[in-house]
Amino acid sequence: MVHEQISSIEGLKMVAAVRELAMRLPEVTEQIDAFGHTSFRVNDKPFVIMGEGGIDGPSLSMKVLKTTQEMLLTQEYFYKTPYIGHHGWVSILAKNVTSYNDLEDYIREGYMCAAPKRLVKQLQGQPR
Repeated sequence: MVHEQISSIEGLKMVAAVRELAMRLPEVTEQIDAFGHTSFRVNDKPFVIMGEGGIDGPSLSMKVLKTTQEMLLTQEYFYKTPYIGHHGWVSILAKNVTSYNDLEDYIREGYMCAAPKRLVKQLQGQPR
């Protein structure tokens, strides 16, 4: 299987929107892996992974708490992320995202799941 970086217009818009939200958080890095997935990481732990290549277009996966995952899975467009869903990952296709700002709390939650305690404390002390 050939893996390519995100290159569709819809995929690039998704990456730009998520980048704007994720890079507001302390010590976040962006990385593209060997599969062409773009991820946002803290302490080298991913909390957002995006990719494309399926027939349904680009997708966004986020690490969330299990309780949040259960709640999101009751909504129409969210689904358990293949291979890593049992670790609390949930995904949505870019075409089903009405506003990336609506996902900001979940991106922040994923960050707090992956970040070291010192960064979580730092973030909790900051206004949004």
